[in-house]
Amino acid sequence: MEQPTPQKTARQKLIESIADAGSKAFDPDATEGSRAEARQGFDNVIQSIKTLNLIPALNVLIRPGQVQPWLRAKLKGILAVVPLRPDGVRGTLEFVFAVHPSSTAKMSEAATPQKRGANITHEALELASRLVSVSPSSVPPETWFAGISPQLLQLLDGGEGQELVKAAAYIIGFGVLGRKVSGAPGTAGWKFFAEPMLNCIRPPPGSSRDDLGTDSEEITDLSTEKVLVQADMLATALHRLRSLVGSHPNPGLCRRLLSPLLLPLWSLSSWPDASSSLAEKICTPVLELLGVHLKLTSSPDTLLPLIHNLGYMGGWDKQAPEWVYAKTKQGELQIVETTHVIGRADAAPHRVSLDQIDQKIPKLMELLESNFSDADISTAFLDLLGRWLQSARKLKASDVIVKREKEDEQDPVSHLTEVKLLQAMMNKFPEKLASQPKHILGLVSQVLGNSEVATEDEGEDDDVTGVALSLLNMVITVPGFQKSRVDPGVLQSIETSLDLLSRGDNPEISKTARNLSLLLRYRDEIDDLSGSTAAPTDRQIEDRKTYNLAISYISQLDSPPPVKMEGLSLISDLIVSKSPILDIPAVLVLMSSLISDSEDYINLQVIKIFTLLASKHPKAVTIELLDHYIDPKETATVDTRLRFGEALLQVIERLGETFTGETAKQVGDALLAIASRRGQRPKTEARQARDERRRQHKVKEAEKVWEGPVPDMSDSEDGEDVPDEERERNAVLSKIVEGWESRRGTEDVRVRASALSILGNAVETNVAGLGPTVVSNGVGMAVSILQLETELEKGVLRRAAVLFVMAFLNALNQARQLGQRLGFGLAAQEDLMRTLRYVAETDVDGLVRQHANDVRESLENWQMIRLLPEGGSTGGGIGGGGGVGMGSGLSKLAGLEVDLGKSVSTSERPRIEEIE
Repeated sequence: MEQPTPQKTARQKLIESIADAGSKAFDPDATEGSRAEARQGFDNVIQSIKTLNLIPALNVLIRPGQVQPWLRAKLKGILAVVPLRPDGVRGTLEFVFAVHPSSTAKMSEAATPQKRGANITHEALELASRLVSVSPSSVPPETWFAGISPQLLQLLDGGEGQELVKAAAYIIGFGVLGRKVSGAPGTAGWKFFAEPMLNCIRPPPGSSRDDLGTDSEEITDLSTEKVLVQADMLATALHRLRSLVGSHPNPGLCRRLLSPLLLPLWSLSSWPDASSSLAEKICTPVLELLGVHLKLTSSPDTLLPLIHNLGYMGGWDKQAPEWVYAKTKQGELQIVETTHVIGRADAAPHRVSLDQIDQKIPKLMELLESNFSDADISTAFLDLLGRWLQSARKLKASDVIVKREKEDEQDPVSHLTEVKLLQAMMNKFPEKLASQPKHILGLVSQVLGNSEVATEDEGEDDDVTGVALSLLNMVITVPGFQKSRVDPGVLQSIETSLDLLSRGDNPEISKTARNLSLLLRYRDEIDDLSGSTAAPTDRQIEDRKTYNLAISYISQLDSPPPVKMEGLSLISDLIVSKSPILDIPAVLVLMSSLISDSEDYINLQVIKIFTLLASKHPKAVTIELLDHYIDPKETATVDTRLRFGEALLQVIERLGETFTGETAKQVGDALLAIASRRGQRPKTEARQARDERRRQHKVKEAEKVWEGPVPDMSDSEDGEDVPDEERERNAVLSKIVEGWESRRGTEDVRVRASALSILGNAVETNVAGLGPTVVSNGVGMAVSILQLETELEKGVLRRAAVLFVMAFLNALNQARQLGQRLGFGLAAQEDLMRTLRYVAETDVDGLVRQHANDVRESLENWQMIRLLPEGGSTGGGIGGGGGVGMGSGLSKLAGLEVDLGKSVSTSERPRIEEIE
């Protein structure tokens, strides 16, 4: 008798021990005392089992029929709270990634148990997220999130690998913080996931070291600054936030996390005199976070706080911050409390020096140039200029575009900072500042029209007037400026002021004013002589800015996922609004380049854009997708082609009845060519031949080293033998996966099945649009596949063939119900019926047998429905096993002269006749 393998024995012993201990602990027929004692033993058994061994064992025991129902319910409860174990989250993730069907995607992974490094797919990640992020009914959310948050946040640190960083970021971003019940401020999820990171970067008002988790010191030195957040805690919080933001594409969550940190991120990213180690550890990662936030919230409301708080060092109170960022003796950054210092001369609030301001201004200019539009920069410049003019000219608050806040009463450093910023912006962005001429001309009109222009404080007034004249010259010399589009009142005020200044005592100002007056007077005539074109509308200008911004977000190689998603969202908005600014060919090329991205969430958004474009440009979109799906140059991977196939499928569904004509015929012929057995890919065949030669060469070299055949070591992993049942299953999986990619240069089986499935969907969407030739060829090919391609590895192809026949039957039934005459039908029904019966009885694939049996029943129902008059009510459908309705709509049978609807005359008596 063959002895069981060690692994099988260990696994069975583990399962039996859990079942025995559970039966004693929860047996309803036992006494309460014995159950209490047994329950303690059961708990000890569960606690002693490693998580990676416990989860598979419990999954076996909770299957129906394995244990008693009352024990099964208890074991399900234990399995539900496994993530609360110290390593429960990691164990749950590894188990899901190892056993999920979609995780076995590579040939090398199909036939080996995946204990480590499983291929993490989007489907597996969704399942893992639901298991980990949703608390069971038996556990309060506070307890649940308090237990899993340290484990997930630790995975964000990256010590377990980048794949688990992405997995943890997905679970936190979508499963916890992405849900309203757990991710809104004040909920348990926000408390245990968002606040530990945010509070260590910007401590909330009134927080203490105990609130922030900082280790308390036994002796407190009142003459030194009290540390609120230590340097390592600050660095860890920033790193976790960067991993979370950069690993998943939720722009809304990024805004919620980063908006409260705008000023802290600016302060840390622009830290003056930063050493190389500090820049690498803090400044550069924080600058990436700040860039993401500015791209997602690019507006004057985001830019103005940066300009007004250029020297921000920390705290909530600008004049007297409660805490600030400060350097440690080791050159790292920490957060210290400023109100705790006693008896120190430097107890005043921390401020930056003018030298440090000079270091921050170029960094701010780089941020403005890379993250803000011309309109945003112009708006910020006007705001800053208005503040400076208010201080320089002492205008009334009502005469200034932007009012000064009470706390902004100027100190010398702030005033000089504004002057330096103005100079830097005028030197850096002269052309951008003229993007809003209406607002600049309004400000110039106020400055030049002030009654004090020529009478008071001439020296200071000359400086202000000179700035106003420079701005006016910048605006009216911009190409495309039209005087006729300026507000007449503003224009009249400026012309009057220029005339007054041209007769003033200052020769330089009077000459400049005279020249500008002449230029303004004849500006439109100059444009007419140069043949200038009409200026674009405001809508066109805004759409152009949005389009350029979206393209930059998408096409930049270093754009993190949320920024790319924001760019795709902007493109979608332009498509929905039917903006004429869109360059359709360029958008299609860009989307096609993105769809090969390995991130599923990017692909889903790209497919959505394809479907939106298909409504207005069906031919261009379908041809673009079809070309990449066919891949005539043989450059794309199978996964990439399948993504294009999914996009083509959804576009066909979106087109609906408009999927017809030459486009439908071209798509149908291409899908038939891909799904057939005659597709040849010579480059693929050559590559396969090269790979085979390399493999044979390696085998020969290995045989030389071993001096004989190379021993097979795949049967043993981690010192344990693989059970025979698992070995056989892995061998079958390996054979199937290896058979998908043909060794003779023909089309990949997965792509063939995909093409046949798409064609079936197209038939069901609009069978009349495809025409009889494509449909009849498709049915013939499906029958041929079922009859001839019976190999085990081609089961997925036979499933698609059976479902294609089902789709055609559904299309015929739908057309009949709508009274639509197609001009063709299902030919050779008897041959198809025999094939379906044979496949349902003999196919090696269980799903193929089941599908074939269902379609056979549907075909029998369809044959009965065909006897009914067209357009009549059938009272039933053709679904598998559904039967044919014989309701009140049945009146006669086609081909017979019997009218079942004709009533028998009441005047005639029934007659009885004898017949031999």
